[in-house]
Amino acid sequence: MEKSLSIRYHSKKIFLLIGLLVLGVTLIHLADAALAQGTERPSRSDGQRLMSVYDKGVEKTIITRAKTVRGALKAARIEVDERRDVVEPALDEELVASSYNVNIFRARPVTVVDGQARIRLTTAEQTPAAIAKAAGIKLYSEDIVDIHAAENVVASGTNAVLTIKRATPLQLNLYGSLAEVRTHAKTVGALLKEKHVQLASNDTVSMPLEAPITSGMRLDVWRNGKQTITTDEDVAFPIETVRDANRETGHKEVKEAGEKGRRMVTYEIEVQNGKEVSRRELASQVTKQPKKQIEIIGTKNAAMPYTGGGNKDQWLSSSNVPRDQWGYAEWLVQKESGWNPNARSRSGACGLAQALPCSKVPGNPLNPVDSLNWMHGYVMGRYGSWEKAVAHSKARGWY
Repeated sequence: MEKSLSIRYHSKKIFLLIGLLVLGVTLIHLADAALAQGTERPSRSDGQRLMSVYDKGVEKTIITRAKTVRGALKAARIEVDERRDVVEPALDEELVASSYNVNIFRARPVTVVDGQARIRLTTAEQTPAAIAKAAGIKLYSEDIVDIHAAENVVASGTNAVLTIKRATPLQLNLYGSLAEVRTHAKTVGALLKEKHVQLASNDTVSMPLEAPITSGMRLDVWRNGKQTITTDEDVAFPIETVRDANRETGHKEVKEAGEKGRRMVTYEIEVQNGKEVSRRELASQVTKQPKKQIEIIGTKNAAMPYTGGGNKDQWLSSSNVPRDQWGYAEWLVQKESGWNPNARSRSGACGLAQALPCSKVPGNPLNPVDSLNWMHGYVMGRYGSWEKAVAHSKARGWY
């Protein structure tokens, strides 16, 4: 009997311990779930997108149904100065993915120090190259650029300073290949070492190795005796000539501009005392084909100069211009050609009417009556009257 009671007592104790253990595990899971819920990003439903916005070093997570980055930022009441700030992805980027990371780079004042020049600008650009470009400054790969916080924000008026240490430009003729290079080396020897030029026993340098580097200088390195060099050269474009019988002799017009090609050429050259004395082409490879140029030239015999005499009244009387329009015609012809039948302009216009091209005029464009007849037809067709043609010429300078 006592043994049975002992077994029951111990069984109840075991069940109690198991119950307490299950309760503890449950409470731990509930605590973990509550903690996780407090740190998770906001949940989203179908059609919504999760967007993490990084602005001034602070991350803000939003849920949006907007179609673009612009719409999402507006809904979240995040203001952006579109003229100065930079947003990546762009404001008008269409949202199609389920989540996005959006960076807002706020414009801030920056001082660019380029030698003696100091440029102040407000920009959202982050990299030195982008800041220099925004300031209208060209950087070269050899330039040393440093961006750092301003020491005195109040005095400088900016919170960032971009300093450019320019490399020195010079001309380097290396074994017959001339190019502009830039360097921070102080001497000729240091420059050659920087450019990985190893001088051979028969090489000659135009300056002592200890000579200082100066801006715009030219340094020549040559190898006496025979050697091979490879250069990049232009290839002339071919020209196709189209003869036009409707245009006068002397007329030339480029209908389609040509473009030069490029080729890599290997030569064997011989140098003596730094001077090239012979050159022989060994191989050539075209790297860019030239584009043909098409030119139009006139083949029509030019009109013979007018030598028939007469005056403007006689010419007008023999033309189709009505007498009541002579006053307007006299003014317009005087302005165009000074009543010189053989007048020609630089552009090729000719005759009293200054027709362009001259071939527009039936007959002889230098004949004053032929020119006036064509001019009358042109004026009436374009303006409706000589009066309106004169008004247009006075307002625009041409008719």
